[in-house]
Amino acid sequence: MARLLHNANLSSLAKKLRSNPTSEERKLWFEFLHDLPLHFSRQKVIGNYIVDFYCASARIVIELDGSQHFEEAGLEYDKKRDEFLNSLGLTVIRYSNLDINYNFDAVCRDILIRLGLEK
Repeated sequence: MARLLHNANLSSLAKKLRSNPTSEERKLWFEFLHDLPLHFSRQKVIGNYIVDFYCASARIVIELDGSQHFEEAGLEYDKKRDEFLNSLGLTVIRYSNLDINYNFDAVCRDILIRLGLEK
């Protein structure tokens, strides 16, 4: 499998983001993704974007969306970003911060199903 495009200029920003996750990113990582049998990377640089979580073996990107993602500019940016990631053969899964905070079990179950780890 070909190595994904990587913009080295974003590496330092990705490192800062890994060091300062949102509370929702922290929760999903430490309470769920961290313990899965598949490896996930946090704040992975892919092309000119930094994705929240990436599982190379499943070719899945998980994005957690705050309120700015539901405004017109955010929706437009996310559409362009998702199209780019999809063009690389990646599946983008999006959950809102509200989903993480109020429907965490359902989010976890949905991820397991998408990863083929649960029916």
